[in-house]
Amino acid sequence: MIRVSRMADYGVVAMTHIAREPRARHTAASIAAQTGVPQPSASKLLKLLAKAGILTSHRGAKGGYVLAHAPEQVSVADLVAAVDGPISLADCLDGPSGICELESFCSVRGPWQKISDAIRVALEEVTLADMAQAAAGTGGLPERAQTAGREHAS
Repeated sequence: MIRVSRMADYGVVAMTHIAREPRARHTAASIAAQTGVPQPSASKLLKLLAKAGILTSHRGAKGGYVLAHAPEQVSVADLVAAVDGPISLADCLDGPSGICELESFCSVRGPWQKISDAIRVALEEVTLADMAQAAAGTGGLPERAQTAGREHAS
């Protein structure tokens, strides 16, 4: 089974919540209370996302985190990569040469790369704004997001 990590999933949940009020300051405690993401995970995620430039942190009594970019400019791929690292199905597709003993005669690297690229592109085409819109109950993902993986997998 191919999955994003639990932390990446929590990151998408937290960021979808933040995207509904992108100019407000959000804390780990408020994210945890309003989304169900455990507070230690929320705290770690906010720091990772700030380090990746997706959030901006503000210190002090009225501090917190705000989106560094408009929700339309942040993709799900950005979030997953900030938490889990590069989006790739196999180590050999994004790692240094020589990581796999089959590399010199591998016949499936090309097809794996095509599949990996299609998944990455599909995640890039769904924005934080799309996720927030869907979560708010204003409809599903836009048609471009629903078909993103199909058109690139051919």
